[in-house]
Amino acid sequence: MNVRDLASLRRLLPGGRFHDEVVEFSSALGQAPKSVGELLLVGTEVHEPWHFAAHLGDEARWNGRPELAPTLVRWQVPPGARPHLSIGLERLEAVRANEALLVVSPDAAAEQLLDRVEDARRCGAVVLAMETDDPDLRGLAHETLTVPTSPDVSYLDVAQHVISATAPAGQFPRRSVRSRLARMLERSQA
Repeated sequence: MNVRDLASLRRLLPGGRFHDEVVEFSSALGQAPKSVGELLLVGTEVHEPWHFAAHLGDEARWNGRPELAPTLVRWQVPPGARPHLSIGLERLEAVRANEALLVVSPDAAAEQLLDRVEDARRCGAVVLAMETDDPDLRGLAHETLTVPTSPDVSYLDVAQHVISATAPAGQFPRRSVRSRLARMLERSQA
């Protein structure tokens, strides 16, 4: 994605706090996997984030960050699917401590997914979640981006495009520990 397209997408994000959260989430994703094959991406049974996986994989390759090329984990693998599109949910049962699990959930995550995310977290995997209003998933994730909903703009799609372009490029510095603590305190008082 070129700089002009990225700037246009970033203007679509609601300003203020959400923009800051996208920046922070992008940075966290950019630091989560350490080696190739350690980033797993899964959606819900209804929403498969294949478009996000494709963009993130392309940007990772263009920026020399192969560890950010995700492995798309699918709820149902159609017969004859290409090898990189044939990884089923059973892959989540084999999550290791050095891996990162990115969950994209535009609706409430099913109990089956929440159980596997919880198991991955217990194994020591870093769990990141992009969700619209799922407190159960939010409670399991180390890093969460809660995306607002709107009838006019799909902020989830916009955020995915911005994150796929910025996480591999490392364009955003990680927020300081002090600013992250202040944000957590602010959330706990809300």
